[in-house]
Amino acid sequence: MTGSTANDHAPCPGDGRDAGLDDAVTGTGLAPVYQPIVSLASGLPIGFEALARWPGQPHLEPPTVFARAAATDRVSQLDRICIDRAVDHALQSGLTEGALLCVNSEPGSDYTGRADSEILDRGNDKFELLFELTERNLLEHLPTLLRKVDALRADGIAIAMDDVGAQPGSLALLDVICPDVIKIAMNVVQSKPGGDLNRTEAAILAHRERRNTVIIAEGIETDRHLAHALELGASLGQGYLYGRPGPLQPHTQTAPWSPPDRPTRKGAAASPFDVVSTNPGIRAARKPVLTAISRQLEEQALRAGDTTMVLIAAQHRRYFDEATRDRYAALAEISPLVMVFGQGIAADVAPGLRGVNLPAADPLCAEWAVLILGPHTAAALIARERRAPRGGSEPDRRFDYVVTHDRMIITAAARALLNRVP
Repeated sequence: MTGSTANDHAPCPGDGRDAGLDDAVTGTGLAPVYQPIVSLASGLPIGFEALARWPGQPHLEPPTVFARAAATDRVSQLDRICIDRAVDHALQSGLTEGALLCVNSEPGSDYTGRADSEILDRGNDKFELLFELTERNLLEHLPTLLRKVDALRADGIAIAMDDVGAQPGSLALLDVICPDVIKIAMNVVQSKPGGDLNRTEAAILAHRERRNTVIIAEGIETDRHLAHALELGASLGQGYLYGRPGPLQPHTQTAPWSPPDRPTRKGAAASPFDVVSTNPGIRAARKPVLTAISRQLEEQALRAGDTTMVLIAAQHRRYFDEATRDRYAALAEISPLVMVFGQGIAADVAPGLRGVNLPAADPLCAEWAVLILGPHTAAALIARERRAPRGGSEPDRRFDYVVTHDRMIITAAARALLNRVP
């Protein structure tokens, strides 16, 4: 997000140090600064990250200003102002055509596309524009975030996940967002290899191998940090070793750099079972078989730890009984995101467990799914109930089902569920 200048513990609004905050939220006094992003192989700058600053109020940091914007329902307006100001200044300064230009964007802000923003349209034509999805509350704004990701891709704008490794939630969303760029958090880059960050580092390397994702290391201040960044698979980096944030000088030149080809994204499936409907491995079974498989997946999720999301399609609240609710509430204590979908499911079904109520006509109400997806784990049960004969008992309910560990299938099924979050 801010390379070596981040202040994630900025004072909160209302503590006596917030003079001028409302003016800052409107963009008054906003002057972007730019920190170089370099090729680690050559040390040459290939672009910049634009950072919002208010030089007339140097005590204000972006988290403080955006906290006030959130409290006054103005996050989208402030986000748009910061982005437009950053892109416009780069255009006016004559930054090299084709330079990488990174701009931060809040997960909870609405996206204004190229068709409605002349500045954004010109900026994307001239630069390699990259939207960095900031780490603040990624999981709290899923519907807005996923809509923004789809809109950015439709506009041909690259996507980065910022500060990956700072919060477990960012790792849980890697496959769902599938960013073109991962920006490794400063605390990961500056740590010594090993210790508690082993799983984070392994997750980043695994995702890079699966998706050919570009990795930018933040916070490189010493040769040791550089060596660790290279060990983590970074090809680009930023930090005080290469330059501090500052005004963009007129006609700044950058070395040529081309991003890797972006894979074509398929449209979202209507439901998890639609993702597997042509799978040759589909079998039929009665409810007790699926119950046993579900319990095995729950145990797997418990072992996976704090970087794995768990999504459940339960059909109807009558099937999500108290014992089932308690098991998933326990999962929610360690997993960054646990959600249950079904007809009549309450939004606050249990502490930490998020519910999504489905209309009776939703085809998902005929499906039973348990999805586990994280950087180290991918497993799913995906089933659709057959029409039951009259008078059948509960154990005799029959389902067509698939058990899969295919990460691409599970990611598509997860998107089908998450697109239903209101």
